[in-house]
Amino acid sequence: MINRIHDIYRPTEERKHDFREVEIRLTPEQIHEQMLRCHNCGVPFCHGAGCPLGNVIPDFNSAAAAGDWLTAWRILSETSFFPEFTCRVCPALCEGACCNGVNDESVMVRQCEKVIVETAFERGWVEPVVPAVRNGKRVAVVGSGPSGLYMAEALNRAGFQVTVFEANHKPGGLLRYGIPDFKLDKSVIDRRLAIMRQAGIEFMTDCRIGLDVAGQYLQRNYDAIVLAIGTACARDLKIPGRELNGVHFALEFLQGQNRLNGGESRTLPVDAAGKRVLIIGGGDTGSDCAGTAIRQGAANVKQVEIMPMPPETRSDSTPWPAWPWMLRTSSSHKEGCEREWNVASDRFIGENGVLTGVEVHSVQWETTPEGKPLKPVAVENTSRVIEADLVLLAMGFTGAEIEGPAADLNLKTTQRGGLISDPEHRVYTVGDCASGASLVVRAMASAAAKAQEIIRDLA
Repeated sequence: MINRIHDIYRPTEERKHDFREVEIRLTPEQIHEQMLRCHNCGVPFCHGAGCPLGNVIPDFNSAAAAGDWLTAWRILSETSFFPEFTCRVCPALCEGACCNGVNDESVMVRQCEKVIVETAFERGWVEPVVPAVRNGKRVAVVGSGPSGLYMAEALNRAGFQVTVFEANHKPGGLLRYGIPDFKLDKSVIDRRLAIMRQAGIEFMTDCRIGLDVAGQYLQRNYDAIVLAIGTACARDLKIPGRELNGVHFALEFLQGQNRLNGGESRTLPVDAAGKRVLIIGGGDTGSDCAGTAIRQGAANVKQVEIMPMPPETRSDSTPWPAWPWMLRTSSSHKEGCEREWNVASDRFIGENGVLTGVEVHSVQWETTPEGKPLKPVAVENTSRVIEADLVLLAMGFTGAEIEGPAADLNLKTTQRGGLISDPEHRVYTVGDCASGASLVVRAMASAAAKAQEIIRDLA
């Protein structure tokens, strides 16, 4: 019997002192053995119900298991333009739907994908896709995060001349400025951008639509405009003491470190060195904050979440092949982050305008018979103070910014803050700014679908 490999990280005491990628790359021999665990199921739920991009996982698994890396690369690249990103930051929805996971552990699809794409780069198989014929039409893509880059690649391959506008100094959006280097080294982004430029895609950085360039200018000079600006509006925690020095949004913290690592700044706007750090919010962004704070030299790091602690195995509320609600422990958590659940925050406490702690209380959750949380109920006499010098708010996002390009192009919004496309005026929205904050792979899938709509509209 072949067991799944669980130890895929560099040693903890080594990795928590640098910003290099924490994951090791499995050897071809290890991948060969792991792919033998893929049964090439009659109905591959990993491909249909799992992967938003529709990657043909059993086929590239089989090719990898046979050592035919070129065929594996051709199969993977047929449906995924940037597998070097997803193999590093995707939670692997495909593995949650793996048939092998019903009675055993799922196949290591993400790690297989990583070896395939990195082998392809090493052997020179990853080349720019230049369309044989240009159709004479121009498209402006605003935003260079995962959905913007994917849209640019899709439209360029279809023959459009694409210009990507980015407000930041370098392209990459969330990939560059939101995801820590220890999960995604930024040289991986630069390597892909070089190929995209060779394919004919243009990039305009340090350019804010609505300020530096008017939306009307884009409408006059391009046949279509695509907004891929993400969800920049973070969910705030408006409780007493919010104004205290020491309370910051997670992305402000993460972007500061990434800009320092990338040479765009010389100082950190928010520094955790020597501080007691409290992260409010139990998701991936909070986990990224934990790993970053540990690397900055925080005195201690704690992450609290109002939701209940997930079960250690798949909850009955998310039966296979749905993405399972269950406890997940990231590499950052293993580096020294304490976690608590069922914790609600009441007020920030400070002295002389500086944060010293957070008053919290415990909650209990009413649940469905399957265990799905429905409603929190305060537990009496559980008020306490968690001492903290730095609080990072990592509670998700409420929607896209209404000012800037959205206002300049007169776009309407949904009740949940998403930007609505305006096909009549050839303005389209894609990714998180349209549907709300989600995963990188879902942003890419959104772009793949919207690109086909644009191609039809401009035909």
